[in-house]
Amino acid sequence: MAVATGREYGLFIDGESAEPASGELRDLTEPATGEPLARAAMAGEQDVDRAVDAAQAALSGAWGKTPPNERSRLLHALADAIVANRKELAELEARNVGKAISSVKAELAVAVDHYRFFASAIASIAGRSNPVGGSLLFYSQKEPVGVCGQIVPWNYPFMMSTWKVAPALAAGCAIVLKPDPQTPLTALRLAELAVEVGLPPGVLNVVPGDGPTTGSYLVKHPGVDKVAFTGSTKTGGEIMRLCSEPIKRLTLELGGKSPNLLFADADLADAIPSSVWSIYYSAGQSCEARSRLLVEQSIYDDVVAQFAGHAGSLKVGDPLDPETQVGSLISTSHRDRVHGFVERGREEGAEVVTGGEAGDGKGAFYRPTVLAKVDNAMEVAQEEIFGPVVTVIPFADERDAVRIANESKYGLFATVWTGDPARGHRLARQIKSGMIGINTPYTAFPGIPFGGYKQSGFGRELGLETLELYLETKSVLVSTGAKPYNPFGL
Repeated sequence: MAVATGREYGLFIDGESAEPASGELRDLTEPATGEPLARAAMAGEQDVDRAVDAAQAALSGAWGKTPPNERSRLLHALADAIVANRKELAELEARNVGKAISSVKAELAVAVDHYRFFASAIASIAGRSNPVGGSLLFYSQKEPVGVCGQIVPWNYPFMMSTWKVAPALAAGCAIVLKPDPQTPLTALRLAELAVEVGLPPGVLNVVPGDGPTTGSYLVKHPGVDKVAFTGSTKTGGEIMRLCSEPIKRLTLELGGKSPNLLFADADLADAIPSSVWSIYYSAGQSCEARSRLLVEQSIYDDVVAQFAGHAGSLKVGDPLDPETQVGSLISTSHRDRVHGFVERGREEGAEVVTGGEAGDGKGAFYRPTVLAKVDNAMEVAQEEIFGPVVTVIPFADERDAVRIANESKYGLFATVWTGDPARGHRLARQIKSGMIGINTPYTAFPGIPFGGYKQSGFGRELGLETLELYLETKSVLVSTGAKPYNPFGL
């Protein structure tokens, strides 16, 4: 099914498309061309109220009575629907976000696996029981935490929705999902597919809108029991403040400035192309992008030259071209922000080896950029640029590499390239990061907990641990009728 340009998208509340109370429709453009794409409804406070009411009604009604085996079947059915509609979803995501369709296809495949993982993980939701002693028996049971307000960013609209929606549905929660107002289209289509496969109305509601207004209202809403957010550290801090007074459950997956440590004993034929992929695969617009390349001093010049050669050869262009390796950034304003970092890096003494300029033609393109002669104290090494820019930093030895890797307010991901297995494991213990890759650039897999240290957030996505974040544990004490033990002799 081809994506129709100019279509109007409503909100999705209580199992159907809904008009916003304000009547606001916002024009969406394709970042790669600047051309009109669609018009999407924007939610306000009244719409969030309707969505939360629908979610609560679903929990009180059909969804609250849906047994685990049926929830599992529905998740598998939703995965099947994604597969059946993958061409439409891939084009919609690529055009709405501007990223290369080759990357989007891979994201969709992983999203399907996430739904299947949590469909199977439902079997792990169980309490326990044991006698306390005397006449008392204890057992515990797991219950859904309730209505979940979930906020996802513009860089991975479909995949981030999957990370949030799949475990919440597995746990039996109901959801009000707020995608970014720039990129709501695949989240809205996901909700349509969910209803088509049999998910009861009100279980998955989608309300695109601005963060400071719609997002804040959703987070503060008294009918929302848990909040899950992926986005910037600054916004995550504000959400923490909003959740603090009502003491809401909260999961935050935030920013990163992930280090990529390259030692002289590494297999450079594998490490360098893999390291190029790990920063540029989503045009650098990824929280775990390895944007700090730490290189042992003895091979520094050689690595910079080879890395720049690979970066300069990447095909930048039309996101719908299957040969494209790097698509556009999300907007021209974001492109200008990225370029501002590069220019300030020059002023601090960094050398632009390749890139550092906008791509050819219209659209929000920015060429893959390599900054050499970078000190870890520079702004470009400390702040999240969120674009196709890597900073190459030399280190003297293993201890120096660990020091530089940890001198960051973030701690989401790190990669280590070395021919010494013992070194890889040593560094995995010493680097302060939620995830470590040893001789592999890849990051997110179903069943592997994903999340950060420090200002990269807390809580985990994708793993069995994630289910616990969407469940309450209730303890029950039962008298068996036997005479209880009386230590006081009364």
